[in-house]
Amino acid sequence: MSFLVRYLTHPQVAIDPQGDITRWSLSDLGRARVGALVRSGALQGTTRIVSSDETKAVETATPLAEALGLNVEIRANLHENDRSATGFLPPAEFEATADRFFAHPDDSIRGWETARAAQARIVGAVERCLADHRGGDLLLVGHGAVGTLLYCALAGLDISRKHDQGPGGGGCFLAFDSDQRRPKAGWQPMEAMAPAPRA
Repeated sequence: MSFLVRYLTHPQVAIDPQGDITRWSLSDLGRARVGALVRSGALQGTTRIVSSDETKAVETATPLAEALGLNVEIRANLHENDRSATGFLPPAEFEATADRFFAHPDDSIRGWETARAAQARIVGAVERCLADHRGGDLLLVGHGAVGTLLYCALAGLDISRKHDQGPGGGGCFLAFDSDQRRPKAGWQPMEAMAPAPRA
């Protein structure tokens, strides 16, 4: 039986240039957006929430799971592309490096995990989640770069940053049917999950 899969990226984070990127927490705005999604009731019908082990993803997944009476299942291989070789980069330098990451998917840019390897990892991780899911909507909580690589794979597109979630700090989602494995649309803000108010 098919089910709805949503892939949600964590929203805005509190940037700590001296800290481990994987341990960054959500900012006040990021937490507020997650809280609004909890209150919207948009995820009723979700029976399982699986998260990357990075702090910002877990902090996104946990309130959503608690509101639904679920536990967060952690899968480390849902992590963001490995950028540990450089750590924090100033915004302009990061954007230029990310551009190269997507433009040269088979090359390790400044020691980063290649886009091709990251895509294979995230697709494999998602497929394993789908294979052992037992019904109801599935929510995967992760990150923008690997989420974009997942979107490209599902949509049958070449790896390209033009399919990225765009500026704004994250907090976007993709949705697809487990049988068809095709995105229903491109990235949408998490607020678009909530049903439109009745006139």
